[in-house]
Amino acid sequence: MALWQIDIHPRGDRPDLLAGETARELHELGLGDDFTIATAQGFLVEGRLDRDEAEAIARTLLADGVTQHVTVGRIDTVDESAVSLSEAPETLVEQLCDQDVEAEPHLVHVMPKPGVMDPVAASTLAALSDAAVTAEAVCTFRKFWIAGADDETLQQICMKALSNDSIERYVIGPLSMGSLQVGSTATFELVTVPIRELDDSGLEELSREGQLYLTLVEMQTIRAHFVALQRDPTDIELESIAQTWSEHCSHKTLAGRIRYTGPDGETRQFENMLKETIFAATQAIRKSLGDNDWCVSVFADNAGVVTFDDEDHVCFKVETHNHPSALEPYGGANTGIGGVIRDPMGTGMGAKPICNTDVFCFANPDVAPESLPPGVLHPRRVISGVVSGVRDYGNRMGIPTVNGAVYFDERYLGNPLVYCGNAGLIPVGMESKEVQPGDWIVALGGRTGRDGIHGATFSSAELTSESESLSGGAVQIGNAITEKMVLDVLIQARDRGLYNAVTDCGAGGFSSAVGEMGEEIGAEVWLEKAPLKYEGLTYTEIWISEAQERMVLSVPPEKWESLQALCDSEGVEAAVIGRFEPTSRLRLKYGDQVVGDLSMDFLHDGRPPVIRDAVYQPPEEAAFGSVAIESVDPKESLLAILSSLNVASKHWVIRQYDHEVQAGSVVKPLVGPQCDGPSDAAVIRPKSNSRRGVVISCGMNPHYGDFDAHHMATSAIDEAMRNAVAVGADPSKIAILDNFCWGYTDRPETLGSLVRAAIACHDLALALGTPFISGKDSLNNEFSYNDASGEKQTIAIPPSLLISAIGQIDDVSKAVTMDAKSAGNEIWLVGTTTEEFGGSHLGLVHGWGGGRVPHVNAERAKSGFQAVHAAIQKGLVRSCHDLSEGGLAVAAIEMAMAGGLGMTLDLSEMPVESEALPRDLVCLFSESNSRFLIESRPESAEGLLAIFREADVAITRIGAITEQSSLTVQADGKEVLSLDVAVAKATWQAPLDW
Repeated sequence: MALWQIDIHPRGDRPDLLAGETARELHELGLGDDFTIATAQGFLVEGRLDRDEAEAIARTLLADGVTQHVTVGRIDTVDESAVSLSEAPETLVEQLCDQDVEAEPHLVHVMPKPGVMDPVAASTLAALSDAAVTAEAVCTFRKFWIAGADDETLQQICMKALSNDSIERYVIGPLSMGSLQVGSTATFELVTVPIRELDDSGLEELSREGQLYLTLVEMQTIRAHFVALQRDPTDIELESIAQTWSEHCSHKTLAGRIRYTGPDGETRQFENMLKETIFAATQAIRKSLGDNDWCVSVFADNAGVVTFDDEDHVCFKVETHNHPSALEPYGGANTGIGGVIRDPMGTGMGAKPICNTDVFCFANPDVAPESLPPGVLHPRRVISGVVSGVRDYGNRMGIPTVNGAVYFDERYLGNPLVYCGNAGLIPVGMESKEVQPGDWIVALGGRTGRDGIHGATFSSAELTSESESLSGGAVQIGNAITEKMVLDVLIQARDRGLYNAVTDCGAGGFSSAVGEMGEEIGAEVWLEKAPLKYEGLTYTEIWISEAQERMVLSVPPEKWESLQALCDSEGVEAAVIGRFEPTSRLRLKYGDQVVGDLSMDFLHDGRPPVIRDAVYQPPEEAAFGSVAIESVDPKESLLAILSSLNVASKHWVIRQYDHEVQAGSVVKPLVGPQCDGPSDAAVIRPKSNSRRGVVISCGMNPHYGDFDAHHMATSAIDEAMRNAVAVGADPSKIAILDNFCWGYTDRPETLGSLVRAAIACHDLALALGTPFISGKDSLNNEFSYNDASGEKQTIAIPPSLLISAIGQIDDVSKAVTMDAKSAGNEIWLVGTTTEEFGGSHLGLVHGWGGGRVPHVNAERAKSGFQAVHAAIQKGLVRSCHDLSEGGLAVAAIEMAMAGGLGMTLDLSEMPVESEALPRDLVCLFSESNSRFLIESRPESAEGLLAIFREADVAITRIGAITEQSSLTVQADGKEVLSLDVAVAKATWQAPLDW
């Protein structure tokens, strides 16, 4: 057995892209600029290979002979080429000579820690097998030569820029190792936890040190249960309970008992807050629809399901993956999108994914590195890692990413938010499933390793400056190619009727997947049967690992042989790891040993009810602005808003995603002749033989939550709805999803804001007739650290409610985009503008507080949505854009920029409810809800007016499209704003033009 190192360098005439990226990152992190860097990427290959074979695979399989050259050496023994593996590339030596630098460059290798998933290595190993090359193991690495850094600086560079301690290790100098093999043969040892003898402080220590993250009352309940059984729990029993009872899996806060005191002193007692707000609204809407109910499955499976056509339903799910993304942005986001794709795959009998969506919340990327708290990654590193993680997974699976948003706030510094969503099609009749007694429990897909252990419990805890080192195992690493293969097998097996039920193996691993599937029956699991990535895993690690790309199936014994043959034909691993038994117990075995035996009743219903107090009192409304607002220059204000991070173009993110794959994208993330305008929503045609389309949109207003959580929630719903309606969705058939990301809800005031938002969701959903079909919460999104004086400091995220909407359009040819179409067309404003500047972008760019946060008039909103849809259906609308961040001024300039045209507006007749502020300013920058800008042909005016008059919805002609590339705004005979469209576009695109 030999261990070969294969270095792959860019040829001398090719740019060293990784070196350039590294230099930029060192600059952005404040680590210095006076470094000379060269890089290589490479592979460690262990197997029965001689030098000729190693060099052959390096040239033919691993490197591009046109742009790269390779160096090969054996590192497990003395090798004549070992020196050449350490020598700096000639290009770097030449640079150092030109700079008259005599110091030798430092050599650094960066590679995954043992046991961490290495997808490229896995693909390489498979390719070597296909090529009949005998290799036992492969590992990838990155290699850096850095000149100009002293030893102390080099350590900082290695830790802060070159590697992430959660998943990677670095080696300064040449590599010296004998083998890549990970793990050793496990020695079985049954571990029991002496919980019966622990007092309360001991219980709290066990919960904390064992990363169970359970409350004292929950730990006391577990202790009492085992006291009654007259025995102590095994470690796997305790872990199973912790996974099942975790906030992530059980939503115990939102579904718990809450005593709520609202702003006016009103009190409400909730037995199950989610059930009595979000769920209750949906139930009432479904009841009102009667026989026309188009909801199929809501809050009952991995994703919500609604009707689509006679052959298929459509399902939708949005998840969060915040804590892992804070520690390891690429891996966290990578598995965030991979995990949510498996939700539709595990819904009913399995859905085929048709599109992805993602929403990110970051801190300012220009924050000074020296100001970062300990344990916090720089926002630029987080942004780059998160975006590339979602990009790589979606693109490699061949699923288009069609919609999303990016938000910035300094309070996301220690805790970025990563929302990932997926929609899929599932055949009519396949929307339900039922495990049968005697079915085999089958693990399908990826093997089990130590990655992701304690992921579910970890995601329920507060992040601290110690989290990176304490909870690195909670970060999973994904492999999109494996998941694509699993998907292909799953759809074939579904259509052949080879299983009775399926679910994804996500948070909690087998413990949650098998525990949930067998809740009504019982299950016996044979843990030694689970395929492992490497030896040495304990029975408990196998059970709770969150290793990715795994599904769990309930397979009738007589169909196992056919399923196994199908899996073998597609190169997907499947293994029987147990059987569903009608015992109402979860029985866990490792070989002949019973290592766990729990009643399903205690596991799923034994958790003590959470009883919490919630109090909410919004701050008193203050006057808007801290300076003489009359001095505001509308042009300069508009440019400032366009260049603010929340409004600026996100093209750097969007263009990394494939939104054309599957050939169904109709309205894309960027629209207009130059494909650079910000689309309101996505429209996709999931079936090539049908014109029927799916619409995906979102709404979120974190800054509004600083004023009132109620209006933040209603504004998010309104925005998601109007974005969908703006492209042509039928407002009478739009379903929505909620994702609550909040801070530490043990504080009554923090929980109070969440309850107020949930009540608002209930009320507006009911008023609009728009049901919630699924959701997910992520609590305790706070980051704590000790400052220089030793005082504890905490950064809590703002209350962040994402509303995602899925709508439908009968004929995608009627879909509308937001880019201005033709000179001479008229511009109409739909809706009523009021003096609402609380949380507005005008206030944000000027640093002003106060103001009235935007409200939603449910009756006006519903009528307006219906009227806009009717106008689109009749072909009266050439373009349509919702008014949101920045108000009318931003919406108008975005339409002009996207269409490459100009626009003249006259605000004289615009209906405005203005009290204290200048009318022109309110017209231009108010962020009142439920408003649209519509472009129509002059001959369409009569038909347009008739629709809106009948609906009693305000609509006003305020201007026209022009050939001149400028936005000109007048009011009462005077010009109040004039801006060149090219200047506006350059300003808008510059901030994130990375």
